[in-house]
Amino acid sequence: MIGLLAFLAIVIATALIFSFQLSRRRGCAVFVSAWLLAGLCSDFFIHPIVLLVLLAVLAVIIVDSLRIRFISAPAKVALKKMMPAMSSTEREALDAGTTWWEKDLFSGHPDWSKFEAIELSTLSEAEQAFLDNETAELCEMLDEWQIHHHDKDLSPAVWQFIKDKGFLGLIIPGAYGGLEFTPYAQSRVVSKIASRSTVAAVSVMVPNSLGPGELLLKYGTDEQKDFWLARLAKGEEVPCFGLTSPEAGSDAGAIPDTGEVCEQEYNGEKVLGVKLNFSKRWITLAPIATVVGLAFRLSDPDGLIGDEVERGITCALVPADLAGVEIGRRHYPGSAFMNGPITGVDVFIPMSMLIGGQKYIGQGWMMLVECLGAGRGISLPALSTAGGEMSYLMVGAFARIRRQFGISVGKFEGVQEASADIAAGAYMLEAYRALVTRALADGAPSVLTAMAKYHATETMRSLINHSMDILGGRAIQMGPRNFMALVYQTIPIAITVEGANILTRSMIIFGQGAMRCHPYLADELEALSDDGDGALERFDGLLSAHLAHTAGVFSRGFLQGLTASKFSKTDCGNSALSARWYPRIDRYSAVFAATADFALLLLGGDLKRRELLSARLGDVHSQLVIACAILKFHDNQHASEANTLHAEFALKRSFTALNKALMGFYQNMPQRWMGCVLRVVFFPWGVPSFDVSDNDIRALGDMIMTQNPVRSILADAVHMSDNDEDAQGRIHRAFQLLSEIENDYDAVLHSKLPGDSFAEKLQSAVAAGLLTEQQSQRLAEYDERRYDCLLTDAFDAKLNDIDVRPVRP
Repeated sequence: MIGLLAFLAIVIATALIFSFQLSRRRGCAVFVSAWLLAGLCSDFFIHPIVLLVLLAVLAVIIVDSLRIRFISAPAKVALKKMMPAMSSTEREALDAGTTWWEKDLFSGHPDWSKFEAIELSTLSEAEQAFLDNETAELCEMLDEWQIHHHDKDLSPAVWQFIKDKGFLGLIIPGAYGGLEFTPYAQSRVVSKIASRSTVAAVSVMVPNSLGPGELLLKYGTDEQKDFWLARLAKGEEVPCFGLTSPEAGSDAGAIPDTGEVCEQEYNGEKVLGVKLNFSKRWITLAPIATVVGLAFRLSDPDGLIGDEVERGITCALVPADLAGVEIGRRHYPGSAFMNGPITGVDVFIPMSMLIGGQKYIGQGWMMLVECLGAGRGISLPALSTAGGEMSYLMVGAFARIRRQFGISVGKFEGVQEASADIAAGAYMLEAYRALVTRALADGAPSVLTAMAKYHATETMRSLINHSMDILGGRAIQMGPRNFMALVYQTIPIAITVEGANILTRSMIIFGQGAMRCHPYLADELEALSDDGDGALERFDGLLSAHLAHTAGVFSRGFLQGLTASKFSKTDCGNSALSARWYPRIDRYSAVFAATADFALLLLGGDLKRRELLSARLGDVHSQLVIACAILKFHDNQHASEANTLHAEFALKRSFTALNKALMGFYQNMPQRWMGCVLRVVFFPWGVPSFDVSDNDIRALGDMIMTQNPVRSILADAVHMSDNDEDAQGRIHRAFQLLSEIENDYDAVLHSKLPGDSFAEKLQSAVAAGLLTEQQSQRLAEYDERRYDCLLTDAFDAKLNDIDVRPVRP
């Protein structure tokens, strides 16, 4: 028993050495001291053979030449065989973009002072004024039923307003006539429009995400910027970007569209340029675009610009009226925004139309990956956030207005299970938006924006589905009164674009995350292909650091599991909620980092093909980021019971998903024994449960139906009409009135006053002196509004003309 205790003491001492990241020599000295102290308890530790083995191991660790000969050199040979070759497009994707807080979480040892210093973005006076005035005015002009079912487009007046007021130039600098809004402000504008019309939101967001504008800003020549940006900002030009081809969807690196360097006559002169042949599809704004950003594979068979024939993916600006361009046809993606194919046969452009000129030939894939961040991190999450917030506001209101068996349907626990999920999900989406757009203000974090796109759109899908369930027949009967069905219909669009969600989750988040966020992996892979002078020594340094890192995060995960994070010092946040949850994130960060390293060690390049496993690791990484976003957002709001209730429920949802992904990974590792070992080491007292309780569900299910501080925060981010004839406005107005008179209304409704109808009971209440005439009128007004909220549209027999007859029995 004493010997076993001594062994455990050595294990703990070793874990502390790696956890505190002691230097190699100092760590060995501490380890030897602990070993010799253990020898006082058991002769085993000071047996001559044991000591010789120990000295041999320490010598290999400390002496560079021995370590290189016996560890690093064999490891390099083995790893070369295990790791697949990296394609040029993969390398360009990894080199593009930046990293942010997600890299700290991947390290297993986050710098919490760094996270504490992050300040969420706020709106400038100009940005707030634009939201309050121009954006609100645009929202009032929008009628999604008219757009979707009748016009199949935005009205000419709306299009002109969008162009005149600068909505197509949110990202363009003021020097070129643009609005130069921050990522947060761009997101807020798109969200507010999306709360009224998905068609209008998509029409605005595309020119401000992946498109000619952003590419010109980052890579365009001065001449290109001077000519195009001012015209784009004023709406004189309508842009689109042609990336997706019939045989290359999410695999944009495989686009078949071609460009061939040649000399040809252009504007009366023979010039050097490119002859293009392309076929693009699913291109938003293509039917009305005047200028097309185009990605294609460039070749130079005659050596006109150099010795290389294949020059790689290149981007160009192609005026839509050039000879050979066919544009104007439309696809119909289930929503009425402009989307269609573009084809081109022998379209000639001069070299001046290549984005960035000849300097950026062959760098198109890098340029595109850099610019995907706006679509993934701003536009699509903005649509999703608007969907979540409108679900919260409208479903919460309707669930209180709609009564069944004498009580609000939102009081039924089965309904609350869904409505509480809506409440927590909407809160998470707003928190996530705040953190991701703050990151985009600092750079272009490709991994973080991929997480944002996937988890925001999937959360929206879940919340809208819950909304449809709660609203029931009120949501499925189409018509101008329906405030949810068209949103439900457009969910697949956000899920599909900017990389299908299946691809994003299974390949991109962890695939890129491991390479971009791991402190050593990318450099190690590069060193594997280097056989020059000093290459082995460089690889040895990287491998040694990597092994020390793995031991360190493994030790941190073990020690935090042993102590249940009781001694974790995150010093982050300013609330009791933060004090409870940041240590948990810190613990799981170490567990995730160690698990990822073991996965890379055991599976190597095969992990890339084990998409189910890599997807689970991506989920763990993503949920850690989401939890950080929730806490940062919570601590940034005024303290309130509602704020904490929403945040804690959202955190429990996040950690439940995290646990599910992590345990699923352990259970499905090809080396099942290793999964069992990791689970026992990191969770020696069992896996903590973060399931929401029935009390949590009831509390949040009640909260979503009230005027609370979180509702106010979410309502501020969308446009809510006060028009009684508006699909949203009639619910909103009825809910506001109910919040003022509900006690009196319930008292009359459930009273034993004479009368068969509510109106007759009101008369009896006034006659009995229980209500004033004014009170009676307000209750009668609400009852009429309530009934009007329940009605769905009816049409004539041909489903053409509305024939609503709101006559009460």
